[in-house]
Amino acid sequence: MSPRPAVRVAVVCPSRPLTPERIEAVRALAAPYIASGRLDLVFHPQCLEVHNHFAGPDAHRLEALVSVANDPNFDAVWFGRGGYGAGRIAEAAIARLNDHARNKQYLGFSDAGFLLAGLYRTRFPHLAHGPMPGDIAREGGATAVERALEFLAGGDTGLEPTTVEATAPLAAFNLTVLCHLLGTKLVPDLSGHVLYLEDVGEYHYRLDRAFCQILSQSWAPSLAGIRLGRCTPIPVDEADTPFGETEVEIAKLWCAKTGIPYFGRADIGHDIQNKIVMFGRS
Repeated sequence: MSPRPAVRVAVVCPSRPLTPERIEAVRALAAPYIASGRLDLVFHPQCLEVHNHFAGPDAHRLEALVSVANDPNFDAVWFGRGGYGAGRIAEAAIARLNDHARNKQYLGFSDAGFLLAGLYRTRFPHLAHGPMPGDIAREGGATAVERALEFLAGGDTGLEPTTVEATAPLAAFNLTVLCHLLGTKLVPDLSGHVLYLEDVGEYHYRLDRAFCQILSQSWAPSLAGIRLGRCTPIPVDEADTPFGETEVEIAKLWCAKTGIPYFGRADIGHDIQNKIVMFGRS
């Protein structure tokens, strides 16, 4: 029996750039996978571009994404880092993707949610919310990056535990990103899904406002349920009256208001413990 060929992974940055040091650190972690023939890892040169806030001008980020997604020599696209920028190119990029792009695995989270949403709306079958190369900058970030490498190489040890036995289709987003997706041509119909949500650095009132907006959508009453990941760190406005409700209480309140089941916590978030949620049915 011939050995399974290496999974060929391309890294692009639709949002913010990576640094040479972070790329080299990720390559070092990937070295055992490459040596064993499980993985090939290629960072597109665009990952190092810097233009204002972004990893290069919009046109460069767009072309880099389309080129690796449409390239039959790659099996997966790994989004390099979050921040902001994917929404500026997502619609145009997705319109140019071919059948080679459709068959690839895509992995990322946070701002990459703009692309994951649009790809899911277009019925791309292999999408996942999970760690990115940029997570190497976190303290202990190798844990998250190795989880992603194992997943991309075909392993399943890094999946969010509650997804393994799920019967309903799943989707996962940053709460604030999903809010900004609403009303765009990228947001998918999430009827019947268990929706996994996480956030970072938002005040409690903003989390509440986000739930209000999301659960007011026409498809929201048809959600199969909600799971809440971590939203930490949550800032405290010392000059204002405390909000008085935790993020869990906020999620439960809005689920009760709209009749959507609240299924508890999820092991996802902007941290090194961020587990992987596969879109659709696991």
